[in-house]
Amino acid sequence: MAIKLPISLIFIAFFTFSNAELGLIKETKMTTYFQDYSGGPNATVIEITGQSNGLLSFTKFGAIFCTDDPITEGVEESSAQIARAQGIYVTSALDGSNTHVLISIVFINEEYKGSTLELQGTSAQFERVREVAVVGGTGKFRLARGYATFETLSYDHASHYAVIQCNITALHY
Repeated sequence: MAIKLPISLIFIAFFTFSNAELGLIKETKMTTYFQDYSGGPNATVIEITGQSNGLLSFTKFGAIFCTDDPITEGVEESSAQIARAQGIYVTSALDGSNTHVLISIVFINEEYKGSTLELQGTSAQFERVREVAVVGGTGKFRLARGYATFETLSYDHASHYAVIQCNITALHY
Protein backbone atom coordinates (compact mmCIF):
# COMPACT_ATOMS: atom_id res chain seq x y z
CA MET A 1 0.00 0.00 0.00
CA ALA A 2 1.35 3.42 -0.94
CA ILE A 3 2.01 5.99 1.75
CA LYS A 4 -0.05 9.16 1.27
CA LEU A 5 1.30 12.43 2.58
CA PRO A 6 -0.96 15.40 3.09
CA ILE A 7 -0.34 18.06 0.45
CA SER A 8 0.36 20.63 3.18
CA LEU A 9 3.39 18.63 4.38
CA ILE A 10 4.80 18.60 0.86
CA PHE A 11 4.47 22.39 0.59
CA ILE A 12 6.03 22.94 4.03
CA ALA A 13 8.96 20.74 3.11
CA PHE A 14 9.41 22.56 -0.22
CA PHE A 15 9.36 26.06 1.30
CA THR A 16 11.63 25.08 4.19
CA PHE A 17 14.17 23.76 1.72
CA SER A 18 13.88 26.91 -0.46
CA ASN A 19 14.51 29.25 2.49
CA ALA A 20 17.59 27.29 3.53
CA GLU A 21 19.08 27.82 0.07
CA LEU A 22 18.43 31.58 -0.04
CA GLY A 23 19.96 32.56 3.29
CA LEU A 24 19.08 35.66 5.25
CA ILE A 25 17.27 38.62 3.78
CA LYS A 26 19.42 41.74 3.26
CA GLU A 27 18.54 45.41 2.85
CA THR A 28 20.40 47.57 0.34
CA LYS A 29 19.98 51.34 0.08
CA MET A 30 21.65 53.27 -2.71
CA THR A 31 21.51 56.64 -4.44
CA THR A 32 22.32 56.74 -8.14
CA TYR A 33 22.04 59.32 -10.92
CA PHE A 34 20.43 58.76 -14.33
CA GLN A 35 22.16 60.77 -17.07
CA ASP A 36 19.22 61.28 -19.43
CA TYR A 37 19.43 62.70 -22.99
CA SER A 38 16.02 63.08 -24.65
CA GLY A 39 17.35 64.67 -27.84
CA GLY A 40 20.40 65.25 -29.99
CA PRO A 41 22.84 62.80 -31.57
CA ASN A 42 23.56 60.99 -28.28
CA ALA A 43 19.94 60.55 -27.16
CA THR A 44 19.43 57.87 -24.52
CA VAL A 45 15.62 58.14 -24.71
CA ILE A 46 13.71 57.84 -27.97
CA GLU A 47 10.03 57.90 -28.77
CA ILE A 48 8.90 54.68 -30.41
CA THR A 49 5.49 56.04 -31.42
CA GLY A 50 4.31 59.41 -32.63
CA GLN A 51 6.34 62.49 -33.48
CA SER A 52 8.26 62.49 -36.75
CA ASN A 53 9.71 65.99 -36.19
CA GLY A 54 12.17 64.77 -33.55
CA LEU A 55 10.45 66.44 -30.59
CA LEU A 56 9.42 64.07 -27.82
CA SER A 57 5.85 64.27 -26.57
CA PHE A 58 5.99 63.03 -22.97
CA THR A 59 2.41 64.14 -22.24
CA LYS A 60 0.71 62.56 -25.27
CA PHE A 61 -1.51 59.65 -24.16
CA GLY A 62 -0.18 56.39 -25.57
CA ALA A 63 3.32 57.67 -26.38
CA ILE A 64 5.92 54.93 -25.85
CA PHE A 65 9.58 55.60 -25.14
CA CYS A 66 12.63 53.36 -25.00
CA THR A 67 15.54 54.26 -22.72
CA ASP A 68 19.13 53.22 -22.15
CA ASP A 69 20.44 55.85 -19.71
CA PRO A 70 23.88 55.63 -18.14
CA ILE A 71 23.66 55.51 -14.33
CA THR A 72 26.50 57.10 -12.40
CA GLU A 73 27.52 57.06 -8.74
CA GLY A 74 27.71 60.88 -8.61
CA VAL A 75 25.69 63.79 -9.99
CA GLU A 76 28.32 64.76 -12.57
CA GLU A 77 28.11 63.20 -16.00
CA SER A 78 31.82 62.36 -15.72
CA SER A 79 31.25 60.39 -12.50
CA ALA A 80 31.94 56.64 -12.59
CA GLN A 81 29.27 54.70 -14.45
CA ILE A 82 27.86 51.84 -12.36
CA ALA A 83 24.84 50.68 -14.38
CA ARG A 84 22.45 51.27 -17.30
CA ALA A 85 18.73 52.00 -17.01
CA GLN A 86 17.17 50.00 -19.84
CA GLY A 87 13.44 49.80 -20.45
CA ILE A 88 10.31 51.56 -21.57
CA TYR A 89 7.97 54.34 -20.46
CA VAL A 90 4.38 54.66 -21.64
CA THR A 91 2.30 57.79 -21.12
CA SER A 92 -0.65 56.05 -19.53
CA ALA A 93 -2.94 58.86 -18.32
CA LEU A 94 -5.36 60.54 -20.71
CA ASP A 95 -4.23 63.96 -19.47
CA GLY A 96 -0.54 63.00 -19.81
CA SER A 97 0.16 63.30 -16.08
CA ASN A 98 1.38 59.72 -15.55
CA THR A 99 3.77 57.38 -17.27
CA HIS A 100 4.03 53.67 -16.63
CA VAL A 101 7.68 52.79 -16.02
CA LEU A 102 9.33 49.42 -16.74
CA ILE A 103 13.07 49.69 -16.12
CA SER A 104 15.85 47.17 -15.62
CA ILE A 105 18.86 48.59 -13.80
CA VAL A 106 21.70 46.53 -15.23
CA PHE A 107 24.81 46.82 -13.07
CA ILE A 108 28.26 46.96 -14.65
CA ASN A 109 30.41 47.97 -11.66
CA GLU A 110 32.60 45.54 -9.73
CA GLU A 111 30.36 45.17 -6.67
CA TYR A 112 27.11 44.24 -8.47
CA LYS A 113 28.29 43.36 -12.01
CA GLY A 114 25.75 41.21 -13.86
CA SER A 115 23.01 41.80 -11.28
CA THR A 116 19.77 43.64 -12.03
CA LEU A 117 16.99 45.45 -10.22
CA GLU A 118 13.57 45.58 -11.85
CA LEU A 119 11.47 48.73 -11.37
CA GLN A 120 7.82 49.07 -12.31
CA GLY A 121 4.95 51.42 -11.60
CA THR A 122 3.07 54.59 -12.35
CA SER A 123 5.20 57.70 -12.22
CA ALA A 124 3.42 61.04 -11.73
CA GLN A 125 5.71 62.92 -14.08
CA PHE A 126 4.83 66.44 -12.88
CA GLU A 127 5.52 65.67 -9.21
CA ARG A 128 8.86 66.71 -7.73
CA VAL A 129 9.44 63.18 -6.35
CA ARG A 130 7.99 60.07 -8.01
CA GLU A 131 7.91 56.58 -6.52
CA VAL A 132 7.81 53.17 -8.20
CA ALA A 133 8.13 49.63 -6.90
CA VAL A 134 11.17 47.38 -6.97
CA VAL A 135 9.48 44.20 -8.19
CA GLY A 136 12.40 41.84 -8.66
CA GLY A 137 16.05 41.37 -9.29
CA THR A 138 18.77 38.94 -10.29
CA GLY A 139 22.25 38.02 -9.10
CA LYS A 140 23.05 39.83 -5.86
CA PHE A 141 19.48 41.20 -5.87
CA ARG A 142 17.69 37.86 -6.27
CA LEU A 143 13.98 38.11 -5.33
CA ALA A 144 14.28 41.85 -4.62
CA ARG A 145 11.34 43.92 -3.48
CA GLY A 146 11.15 47.49 -2.28
CA TYR A 147 10.78 50.95 -3.75
CA ALA A 148 12.65 53.61 -5.70
CA THR A 149 12.12 57.36 -5.86
CA PHE A 150 13.05 59.62 -8.77
CA GLU A 151 13.74 63.34 -8.55
CA THR A 152 14.81 65.47 -11.50
CA LEU A 153 17.72 67.55 -10.18
CA SER A 154 18.37 69.55 -13.35
CA TYR A 155 17.16 69.86 -16.93
CA ASP A 156 18.85 71.77 -19.76
CA HIS A 157 16.26 72.56 -22.46
CA ALA A 158 18.89 73.41 -25.09
CA SER A 159 20.70 70.07 -24.89
CA HIS A 160 17.68 68.00 -23.69
CA TYR A 161 19.86 66.76 -20.82
CA ALA A 162 18.48 65.84 -17.40
CA VAL A 163 20.05 64.48 -14.24
CA ILE A 164 17.61 62.31 -12.27
CA GLN A 165 18.43 61.17 -8.76
CA CYS A 166 17.21 57.66 -7.97
CA ASN A 167 17.04 56.49 -4.34
CA ILE A 168 16.52 52.74 -4.00
CA THR A 169 15.63 50.66 -0.97
CA ALA A 170 15.58 46.95 -1.75
CA LEU A 171 15.17 43.80 0.33
CA HIS A 172 16.78 40.77 -1.29
CA TYR A 173 18.60 37.51 -0.63
